[in-house]
Amino acid sequence: MNKQIAAPIAAAVLMALSGTAGSAERSTTLNVSATVTTNCAISAGAIDFGVFDGANDVTRTSTIAVRCTNGTPFNVNLSTGNSGDFTARELRSGADALVYNLYTSGTFGTVWGDATGATGRLGGTGGGMGSARNLTVHARLRAQDNQGDFDTGTYTDVVTATVVY
Repeated sequence: MNKQIAAPIAAAVLMALSGTAGSAERSTTLNVSATVTTNCAISAGAIDFGVFDGANDVTRTSTIAVRCTNGTPFNVNLSTGNSGDFTARELRSGADALVYNLYTSGTFGTVWGDATGATGRLGGTGGGMGSARNLTVHARLRAQDNQGDFDTGTYTDVVTATVVY
Protein backbone atom coordinates (compact mmCIF):
# COMPACT_ATOMS: atom_id res chain seq x y z
CA MET A 1 0.00 0.00 0.00
CA ASN A 2 1.18 3.40 -0.84
CA LYS A 3 2.21 5.77 1.99
CA GLN A 4 0.15 8.51 0.48
CA ILE A 5 -3.00 6.42 0.79
CA ALA A 6 -2.22 4.77 4.16
CA ALA A 7 -1.60 7.99 6.11
CA PRO A 8 -5.02 9.57 5.39
CA ILE A 9 -6.80 6.26 6.10
CA ALA A 10 -4.97 5.88 9.45
CA ALA A 11 -5.82 9.46 10.41
CA ALA A 12 -9.50 8.90 9.55
CA VAL A 13 -9.60 5.69 11.61
CA LEU A 14 -8.02 7.40 14.61
CA MET A 15 -10.46 10.32 14.42
CA ALA A 16 -13.42 7.96 14.20
CA LEU A 17 -12.22 5.97 17.21
CA SER A 18 -11.52 9.02 19.36
CA GLY A 19 -14.92 10.66 18.77
CA THR A 20 -13.57 14.06 19.84
CA ALA A 21 -12.32 15.30 16.61
CA GLY A 22 -14.00 18.55 15.80
CA SER A 23 -15.96 18.77 19.14
CA ALA A 24 -15.77 21.69 21.59
CA GLU A 25 -16.43 22.21 25.31
CA ARG A 26 -17.56 25.12 27.45
CA SER A 27 -17.64 25.26 31.27
CA THR A 28 -19.25 27.41 33.92
CA THR A 29 -19.44 27.28 37.71
CA LEU A 30 -22.45 26.52 39.88
CA ASN A 31 -22.50 28.39 43.18
CA VAL A 32 -23.95 26.37 46.09
CA SER A 33 -24.62 27.83 49.58
CA ALA A 34 -26.59 27.35 52.79
CA THR A 35 -27.18 29.64 55.74
CA VAL A 36 -27.29 28.10 59.21
CA THR A 37 -29.68 29.95 61.50
CA THR A 38 -29.87 29.80 65.25
CA ASN A 39 -32.24 26.99 66.15
CA CYS A 40 -33.18 24.73 69.05
CA ALA A 41 -35.35 21.63 69.47
CA ILE A 42 -36.67 20.29 72.79
CA SER A 43 -38.17 17.03 74.03
CA ALA A 44 -39.13 15.83 77.50
CA GLY A 45 -39.82 12.53 79.19
CA ALA A 46 -42.93 11.92 81.29
CA ILE A 47 -42.91 11.86 85.08
CA ASP A 48 -44.94 9.09 86.70
CA PHE A 49 -45.10 9.24 90.49
CA GLY A 50 -46.65 5.78 90.52
CA VAL A 51 -48.72 4.87 93.57
CA PHE A 52 -49.15 7.58 96.21
CA ASP A 53 -50.55 6.43 99.55
CA GLY A 54 -50.66 9.82 101.27
CA ALA A 55 -48.22 8.64 103.94
CA ASN A 56 -44.89 8.64 102.09
CA ASP A 57 -43.12 11.17 99.89
CA VAL A 58 -42.51 10.14 96.28
CA THR A 59 -39.67 11.54 94.18
CA ARG A 60 -38.90 10.99 90.51
CA THR A 61 -36.70 12.41 87.78
CA SER A 62 -37.11 13.02 84.10
CA THR A 63 -34.89 14.34 81.34
CA ILE A 64 -35.40 17.31 79.07
CA ALA A 65 -33.22 17.03 75.97
CA VAL A 66 -32.29 20.25 74.19
CA ARG A 67 -30.52 20.36 70.83
CA CYS A 68 -29.32 23.78 69.63
CA THR A 69 -27.01 25.00 66.91
CA ASN A 70 -23.42 25.04 68.06
CA GLY A 71 -22.65 27.87 70.50
CA THR A 72 -26.29 28.93 70.99
CA PRO A 73 -27.02 29.83 74.64
CA PHE A 74 -30.42 28.65 75.91
CA ASN A 75 -32.62 28.38 79.00
CA VAL A 76 -35.56 26.06 79.65
CA ASN A 77 -38.72 27.34 81.32
CA LEU A 78 -41.39 25.08 82.84
CA SER A 79 -44.99 26.27 83.03
CA THR A 80 -47.22 26.17 86.11
CA GLY A 81 -49.47 23.44 84.70
CA ASN A 82 -52.95 22.97 86.22
CA SER A 83 -52.46 25.23 89.22
CA GLY A 84 -51.41 28.46 87.51
CA ASP A 85 -48.93 28.85 90.39
CA PHE A 86 -45.28 27.82 90.61
CA THR A 87 -45.33 27.42 94.40
CA ALA A 88 -47.83 24.56 94.38
CA ARG A 89 -48.33 22.71 91.12
CA GLU A 90 -51.32 20.38 91.13
CA LEU A 91 -52.10 16.93 89.83
CA ARG A 92 -55.87 16.83 89.36
CA SER A 93 -58.59 14.23 89.19
CA GLY A 94 -61.92 15.97 88.77
CA ALA A 95 -62.26 18.46 91.64
CA ASP A 96 -59.54 16.77 93.73
CA ALA A 97 -55.91 17.87 93.62
CA LEU A 98 -52.55 16.64 94.86
CA VAL A 99 -49.82 19.23 95.40
CA TYR A 100 -46.39 18.49 93.90
CA ASN A 101 -43.52 20.41 92.40
CA LEU A 102 -40.61 20.31 89.95
CA TYR A 103 -37.11 21.38 90.92
CA THR A 104 -33.78 22.26 89.33
CA SER A 105 -31.81 19.86 91.58
CA GLY A 106 -32.19 16.83 93.81
CA THR A 107 -31.91 19.02 96.92
CA PHE A 108 -35.39 20.41 96.05
CA GLY A 109 -34.26 23.93 96.94
CA THR A 110 -35.28 25.80 93.78
CA VAL A 111 -38.61 25.35 92.03
CA TRP A 112 -38.11 25.09 88.26
CA GLY A 113 -40.19 27.79 86.62
CA ASP A 114 -39.36 30.71 84.35
CA ALA A 115 -36.92 32.60 86.61
CA THR A 116 -39.66 34.92 87.91
CA GLY A 117 -40.34 35.27 91.61
CA ALA A 118 -38.46 32.62 93.55
CA THR A 119 -38.25 30.18 90.63
CA GLY A 120 -35.14 29.16 88.76
CA ARG A 121 -34.45 27.46 85.48
CA LEU A 122 -31.69 25.50 83.83
CA GLY A 123 -29.90 26.14 80.58
CA GLY A 124 -26.68 25.68 78.68
CA THR A 125 -24.99 26.16 75.35
CA GLY A 126 -25.82 24.21 72.22
CA GLY A 127 -23.28 21.73 70.94
CA GLY A 128 -24.88 21.28 67.52
CA MET A 129 -28.24 19.89 66.42
CA GLY A 130 -26.88 16.36 66.63
CA SER A 131 -25.73 16.76 70.23
CA ALA A 132 -28.41 16.86 72.94
CA ARG A 133 -27.85 18.67 76.22
CA ASN A 134 -29.75 16.73 78.87
CA LEU A 135 -31.29 18.56 81.82
CA THR A 136 -32.69 16.63 84.78
CA VAL A 137 -36.08 17.55 86.23
CA HIS A 138 -36.47 16.55 89.90
CA ALA A 139 -40.09 15.96 90.93
CA ARG A 140 -41.45 15.58 94.45
CA LEU A 141 -44.92 14.67 95.74
CA ARG A 142 -44.84 15.21 99.52
CA ALA A 143 -47.19 13.53 101.98
CA GLN A 144 -47.25 16.58 104.31
CA ASP A 145 -48.57 18.76 101.46
CA ASN A 146 -51.42 16.34 100.76
CA GLN A 147 -53.19 15.66 104.07
CA GLY A 148 -56.73 16.47 102.90
CA ASP A 149 -59.37 14.08 101.70
CA PHE A 150 -58.80 12.98 98.15
CA ASP A 151 -60.45 10.24 96.16
CA THR A 152 -58.72 7.29 94.60
CA GLY A 153 -57.99 7.63 90.90
CA THR A 154 -55.43 8.90 88.46
CA TYR A 155 -54.28 12.47 88.94
CA THR A 156 -52.62 14.32 86.06
CA ASP A 157 -51.05 17.59 85.05
CA VAL A 158 -49.56 18.95 81.83
CA VAL A 159 -46.48 21.17 82.17
CA THR A 160 -45.03 22.85 79.11
CA ALA A 161 -41.24 22.94 78.71
CA THR A 162 -40.11 25.89 76.58
CA VAL A 163 -36.58 26.46 75.29
CA VAL A 164 -35.67 30.15 75.10
CA TYR A 165 -32.67 30.99 72.89
